[in-house]
Amino acid sequence: MDKKMLDLLTRDGDPEILPGMKLAARVAGVFVAPFDHFVTRAADELRLGFEGIEGDFHAGHTRKSGGREPWYPRGTEMRNERQLSIVAPDELRIVAERMSIPEVKPEWIGANLVIDGLSRLSMLPAGTMLFFKDGVTLKVDAQNGPCRVAGRSIAEHAGMADHEATSLLFPRVAKRLRGLVAWVEKPGVVKAGEEVSVRVPEQWIYRA
Repeated sequence: MDKKMLDLLTRDGDPEILPGMKLAARVAGVFVAPFDHFVTRAADELRLGFEGIEGDFHAGHTRKSGGREPWYPRGTEMRNERQLSIVAPDELRIVAERMSIPEVKPEWIGANLVIDGLSRLSMLPAGTMLFFKDGVTLKVDAQNGPCRVAGRSIAEHAGMADHEATSLLFPRVAKRLRGLVAWVEKPGVVKAGEEVSVRVPEQWIYRA
């Protein structure tokens, strides 16, 4: 290894590396979107294959790019890393409070899994793995950014008078509280009440 490369690896100000950790949680609810819309409904279980939830609106090995992927022309076929939407009950309560409504139900914003028992679920980093007691493994891709479509769904379901204003409010108040998107690494069946082992990877901030 030449001296220049060695200096880069040993320079002052190297990023702090936080060790990985193992956490415990449980499934508080499971939901599917069996129709041609993202809004979900409560289910007894989720049957998961490598394509995601069987028959779900977001199932598939691939998906079409949209506004979240401005680097592709809209409609470009790409890998589906958004097979499941995961939310936390405490974060939904905060969003509801900020919107001055009694509740935000997970179904309204297309959630598939409600995971309870974790602090700041939406802040779990990409690469976090969720090991469900009955054998399923999910891998977190990213935070799920709140959008106007979900905001409009909340307005409709909560009976709010100004749907347009609510569709704009939700992305502002739900930032970093909207939960996560994940994909299926090991298929199987997930049921409400199931225990989950959460493995958070090492973390660091990359700076060039």
